[in-house]
Amino acid sequence: MGSLFSPGTSEGDVSEAIVSEFTRKLKEYIRSDVIVAGAGPAGLMAAYKLAIKGLKVLIIEQNNYLGGGLWLGGYLMNPVTIRAPANRILDELGVEYREYRKGLYVTSGPLLASKLIARTLEAGAEVLNMTSIEDLVVRKGRVSGVVVNWTPVQALPRQITCVDPIALESKAVIDATGHDARLARRLSERGILKSSIAGPMWVGESEDLVVENTKEIYPGLIVAGMSVAEYFGLPRMGPTFGAMLLSGEKAAELAYRLI
Repeated sequence: MGSLFSPGTSEGDVSEAIVSEFTRKLKEYIRSDVIVAGAGPAGLMAAYKLAIKGLKVLIIEQNNYLGGGLWLGGYLMNPVTIRAPANRILDELGVEYREYRKGLYVTSGPLLASKLIARTLEAGAEVLNMTSIEDLVVRKGRVSGVVVNWTPVQALPRQITCVDPIALESKAVIDATGHDARLARRLSERGILKSSIAGPMWVGESEDLVVENTKEIYPGLIVAGMSVAEYFGLPRMGPTFGAMLLSGEKAAELAYRLI
């Protein structure tokens, strides 16, 4: 009986293909138009909107998966809710949903996450996952990139390791790191900015405030999604995702103007 798969491939060929392709991608994206920190709903939406405009977009995600909280709506249950008018994004992505009550829609979290990830990558955005952002590149009062390292390095005791990071350059950076608001906090730790923490849950107010306050907080640095709530001390919205999508869309518009 003949072989089902193409013959002549060795283990070394497989390893060589992986290393070669990763090295090619990393070298190509050492300089990007926009770096998006965080591959949750806000970050993916921002990357998608920028990539379809033809920009060179790199997404950096500390986990080994993309989608963030979209996979689970809340309390380990995977339906997710979207409030009007953000359901237009579901229409754009081709995600089926139903109206639970007026202005409140429900859909499958895994379906929405999968569709958004696929559209973003198909549009041309690239991803470095299992990668953590340790710091920002700031030149002449402007954010000009990020400093990254492998996520697993963080788990190693400092006493036994010293793995220096590398820098990636970009014309704009979007902080979509969620509750960490990691990039904004790095500047706050140095006294360059002053950040807060998200307030208690108040869905009726939080989503409007998050979209409204999606903005450039320092030259070259834009906050999106839950990073907005964390930085400005706004109420959290809990397991509903309309503001995440619209905030990401707005962040993309802001970043596009900076290019």
